[in-house]
Amino acid sequence: MNKKELEKKKQSKKQEKLKRKENRKTNSGTKSFDDMIAYVDEHGNITDTPPDREKTAKIELESIAISTPKKEDVEYTPLNGRVEYFNTEKGYGFIRDVNSSEKYFFHINNAPASIAEGNQVTFDAERGKIGMNAINITLVK
Repeated sequence: MNKKELEKKKQSKKQEKLKRKENRKTNSGTKSFDDMIAYVDEHGNITDTPPDREKTAKIELESIAISTPKKEDVEYTPLNGRVEYFNTEKGYGFIRDVNSSEKYFFHINNAPASIAEGNQVTFDAERGKIGMNAINITLVK
């Protein structure tokens, strides 16, 4: 093929491409904005028909509550336990809950200085990085 034939072929492909583009525009049938709107009925279903204004229920503005429910006041009781392990050099230990027999980690900063293994204690539980920690530890006499 020579240069003229290649150029002619290129032009014919360009013309075909333009014709296809025009056909897509005319055949797609551009929709109006009203054809594209979707409505949601009272049950949450999407429809293409607008809702009937006469059938909609009237809602009083004052009846709409936007808030979180109040948290009920729960009387807090501290947990009871026994110091199962305590390392004085490293300053940490474990308390075993008397009722559930769960172990709680504690640090000397959250306990009295006179704490030792075998002491009966009361404490509060707090979620730590690894597990539950005992805080606000007091000795039971």
